[in-house]
Amino acid sequence: MVTRMSKYRTHSCGELTEQQIGQPTRLAGWINRKRDHGNLLFIDLRDHFGVTQCVIESGEVFFSVAEGLRAESVVVIEGTVVGRSKQTINSDILTG
Repeated sequence: MVTRMSKYRTHSCGELTEQQIGQPTRLAGWINRKRDHGNLLFIDLRDHFGVTQCVIESGEVFFSVAEGLRAESVVVIEGTVVGRSKQTINSDILTG
């Protein structure tokens, strides 16, 4: 069950951990950084509580919209929490 923090988010960027894997979530914040890898778009979304990496695949409906967004754009992103593979875990941050 998803607990709503507000109409814009279910969680803050700083609180997503392994416990939320598989759960639907809605995040709101500013685009801190964006990296386009062709078929994948990586967005580091920042709010007052932390940073979460969001991944958008080229087949997704809003991929072309996300491509046009700039740093510091304010967005709401909905999706399912997915854990990183063991090789890509960032042990320097809680949300890893």
